[in-house]
Amino acid sequence: MINAIVTDIEGTTSSIEFVHSVLFPYASKKLPDFIRQNHDHKAVAAALADTAKQSGIDVHNTEALITQLLQWIADDKKVTPLKTLQGLIWEHGYRNGDYQAHIYPDALSKLTAWQQQNINLYVYSSGSIYAQKLFFGFNEGGDLQTLFTDYFDTTTGPKREAASYRVIKQAIGLPANEILFLSDTLEEVDAAAEIGMSTAWVQRQPPIAQHTPHQCVSSFSDIILPS
Repeated sequence: MINAIVTDIEGTTSSIEFVHSVLFPYASKKLPDFIRQNHDHKAVAAALADTAKQSGIDVHNTEALITQLLQWIADDKKVTPLKTLQGLIWEHGYRNGDYQAHIYPDALSKLTAWQQQNINLYVYSSGSIYAQKLFFGFNEGGDLQTLFTDYFDTTTGPKREAASYRVIKQAIGLPANEILFLSDTLEEVDAAAEIGMSTAWVQRQPPIAQHTPHQCVSSFSDIILPS
């Protein structure tokens, strides 16, 4: 019986297009001035220190750090300090009304129904927990933060490694087979299945691959909760 559901965001609950065509360009455009103006802010300074450590760049070389961060955005790197800074920049866009986060209607309907069935819902995304809360807080479906019990990001571990899902299982406090993980990425559902989680591979674009050990769906409406 499924008592908890963990979902990815990009390509799963929400359109990849929104992230790549709206959020990433917004962060790229705003990032240089944001860092120049806020580099002494505690959260920004910590992210810059982490960027310097991972890149080998002098922490005091702000312009070189900016160049590195922009390159990580261009390369779609899942790097924790970048995700932290993107979340801080995106907050301004959300609060300023520059955009609202997208959600598929079938995802909103099912997530709401599952919560009403007393199934605890969680998010596991490469975006920072802060960015995830903004995403669901400033959403075209309304403020959806109350749907979720907790959030996980890359500080838990890489999304394609089984060890990360063991950490999530321990945090949730349920046996792996009582947790359903949803993602549009095969390597992620593979990693979750490796530790015994139930899985659904959400494939928004046809044709739908079926020859896998995972439940394969094109919509949340098609997801069957294992009993």
